[in-house]
Amino acid sequence: EVQLVESGGGLVQPGGSLRLSCLASGFTFGSTVMSWVRRVPGKGPEWVSAISSGGGMTYYADSVKGRFTISRDNAKNTLFLQMNSLKPEDSAVYSCATGRTGLGDDDHWGQGTQVTVSS
Repeated sequence: EVQLVESGGGLVQPGGSLRLSCLASGFTFGSTVMSWVRRVPGKGPEWVSAISSGGGMTYYADSVKGRFTISRDNAKNTLFLQMNSLKPEDSAVYSCATGRTGLGDDDHWGQGTQVTVSS
């Protein structure tokens, strides 16, 4: 089955940085568009970023553009999200997902890793 296991979350102060990782298995990672999605209790999921299968094209939500960088290492079946200049409003559970948006019915999500930005 599709497996997506996120790691790297934690508590960080505003302005700080975190690097999230997502280890993928159970599908052809190198041929799959991948995304990051975040969830906050009481709110619907928010698409954060996406990356083409080869890593050559990246896309970002306006809220994170210029601060976050999505990347991937297809040889290691791993997706990354480098998060810089973090803000309290970035606090959420971050999940990696298959697909351009990660929100489609056929898209798979990982369980997620908690990111808390607080002083």
